[in-house]
Amino acid sequence: MSTPHHPALATEMPRREFLRTSALAAATVLAAADSRAAEKKTAETKPAPKKKKELKVPEATTPFLTPSADFYNVERGNPLPYTLPIEKRREVGLERETWQLEIIADPDSNSKIERPKLKADGTALNFAALMKLAETKAVRFLKVITCNNLSDPLGMGLWEGVPLRDALWLAGPVENLRHVYYYGHHNEDPKQIFKCYLPMNRVFEEPPGYLPVILCYKLNGEWLTGERGGPVRMIVPEAYGFKSVKWLQRIVFTNNHQSDDTYANGNNDTNSWLKSFARFGRLPEQAKAGAPIPIYGHAQVGVSGVAKVQYWLRKEGEPLPKNDPYFATAPWRDAEISPLPDNWAGGLDTGALHPTQFDPATKRPREWPMRFTVCRWTATLRDVPAGKHELVCRTVDTAGYGQPLPRPFPKSGRNVLQKVSLDVRA
Repeated sequence: MSTPHHPALATEMPRREFLRTSALAAATVLAAADSRAAEKKTAETKPAPKKKKELKVPEATTPFLTPSADFYNVERGNPLPYTLPIEKRREVGLERETWQLEIIADPDSNSKIERPKLKADGTALNFAALMKLAETKAVRFLKVITCNNLSDPLGMGLWEGVPLRDALWLAGPVENLRHVYYYGHHNEDPKQIFKCYLPMNRVFEEPPGYLPVILCYKLNGEWLTGERGGPVRMIVPEAYGFKSVKWLQRIVFTNNHQSDDTYANGNNDTNSWLKSFARFGRLPEQAKAGAPIPIYGHAQVGVSGVAKVQYWLRKEGEPLPKNDPYFATAPWRDAEISPLPDNWAGGLDTGALHPTQFDPATKRPREWPMRFTVCRWTATLRDVPAGKHELVCRTVDTAGYGQPLPRPFPKSGRNVLQKVSLDVRA
């Protein structure tokens, strides 16, 4: 069913698509993993042939942190860089022992730095030098990865890296520095370059309550695989996934005033923050009238936070609220937001957790739900009569606004309301 006059409401998904997104929802929110998995890929291992990943509906033992191999992929590159033969990966710096990061001034602007880091003269930052910085600068934080144009998260992880600013200071920035832009390996094909910008103020200092942009080399305690963007990728905590460029190899200081990164070419908002939204997990195909019906799901916590998760049950065919395209007057009911599980880390090293997210003394979240992560929610439907029904869910942010708000620029991060069907039999 579609509701074109209600742009905030996602249409009901086909069963196969619903299972896929429900699996992805549950995979990012449930109980913690029992133990760390052994590293699946080493520098000497050639990746298996690329095949389409099939997501399975997880049970209640699914980890809070999405295993690296279970992230849903949004990828660019032909061929995908991590599928290159090991000899080629070593040659182009896609293995830890050969990775190098150049840091330069834009030759097309008047930016000045004192000590450019170049492969040509042996001054580029290599992995050993990055690990030297990590001895005193490494941080870890939780972040969900979401595509700007998809309605569900790709995965939830504990990311580790060195603040970008600590690497950039090594280049001796001087003047006329307005942005940095950066990109990764692109198969020596200029048409494949995927470039992103960040304002200089965001790189060198973050407002209170924000996390640093990092040069990331570990996910969930393991070295980044090529599939996840290793050896090193950018992670921008408050941004959608396109800002967290994979296979990072060059950073450029520029005085250009326009942040015309590659993603802008598709009419995307290149400065969009993560938005808040709620999603359902797996629901029963049929339920019994009068019997309690448990429902659950996850919520992505965007820049405006999440104060409530709410659901709305309506009988199929009932009139929708008039002149209320975002259903502000609908009879919403509050769900229960689950706390972060005590064993969320599943045995991972929780040292160096960033103090913005976790109290160093207690190692507990300073706030929950935590911005730029996910949380789980649950509820129980009671006394539902027989018939076909629709369920809708949403978040309410910390300012009291129901999400989604009207957004005249839709490619700024999808956070439409999700609608699913519920068949209740007598």
